[in-house]
Amino acid sequence: MKTKASVVIIGGGIIGCATAYYLAKSGMNDVIVLEGSDHIGNGGSSRNGGGVRQSGRDVRELPLVMYGIKNLWPTLSDELEVDCEYHQDGNLRLGKNEEHAKILTKLADNARKAGLDVRMIDGDEVRQINPYLSHEVTVASWCPTDGHANPLTTTLGYYKMARRLGVTFITGEPVKELRVIKGKIRQVITPNNVYEGESVLVAAGLDSRQILSTVGIDIPMVKSLLEALVTEAQPHMFDQMLGTAEADFYGHQTKHGSFVFGGSSGMERFNKDNGTPVTNSKTAPCICRGIMKYFPDLKNAKIVRTWAGYMDASYDGVPSLGTIDEIDGLFVACAFHGHGFGIAPAASEQLAKLILSGTTDISLDEFRYDRFKAKI
Repeated sequence: MKTKASVVIIGGGIIGCATAYYLAKSGMNDVIVLEGSDHIGNGGSSRNGGGVRQSGRDVRELPLVMYGIKNLWPTLSDELEVDCEYHQDGNLRLGKNEEHAKILTKLADNARKAGLDVRMIDGDEVRQINPYLSHEVTVASWCPTDGHANPLTTTLGYYKMARRLGVTFITGEPVKELRVIKGKIRQVITPNNVYEGESVLVAAGLDSRQILSTVGIDIPMVKSLLEALVTEAQPHMFDQMLGTAEADFYGHQTKHGSFVFGGSSGMERFNKDNGTPVTNSKTAPCICRGIMKYFPDLKNAKIVRTWAGYMDASYDGVPSLGTIDEIDGLFVACAFHGHGFGIAPAASEQLAKLILSGTTDISLDEFRYDRFKAKI
């Protein structure tokens, strides 16, 4: 088994797979990706709602995600030779009252200042875009360049192409420790092996905090359970990505006709935690009650299955990306706060450039891991 490489990536989710791909595409295929579970994309990369959106994000994320949507997502299916099911048909963030209008207006105003094409529309214009919405919807923000994609096929597409270019993937290898030798990251320790690399990227979601703590680095994040459901196939209704001012639900209709919706009941915090993310029996009915108020035509749609996944929630809502200054050769990509899928191509491409050259096309300064440190 290969245990030495120029770059060792910890985490086989979309960030790890995509960064490995962009490294290999640039000529650096001496890469090992270590995945703790037995399956690639087993965490949030296969358990999210598939949003590829700019609207509703923290403005610090906008330059990166706008870059990805302009330059990477439109050709990704062809590049990865897999159907990512990418639709760029816009995002409606829905509201029903004045308080919702205030929330959405603030988000839209901030996004426009960053250069995003997003505007507020009234209920009549909402139903011109999506005639299936009920008259309870009185206001929305509309971003025509947002969209959605399939998280699992996209993640596996990056994995497949990275492997084709020579990257080594090893599953069932949970990382327990990092080791620094003479001020430089050098070793990655698992229960079975010691891996060595000139550079190490920690992109292991929630596990990143524990892994980084072994070399004295702490990034404040906690796990937060999110739940989702998928319906049986329905006749084609619309292609927009949907969300709401208060996050009652979010989701879209897939190319196969089924609807994928996520949401929350508030009961997720009280689920038994045995290490496996499980759904709460109250959450799906709660999500469905909200959906039916927005989409009466879905009242008879049957739920095929539900699932849950842990979000690596950061302290301030945006990820930590980039170099670790105290340790030469160590890089981090974690705490994506549930926004990791849509931003993944751009974040991973820039991380690959950072590892290879020390520079990026899009500044990652807003995502520095040490922004939480006390200023002296």
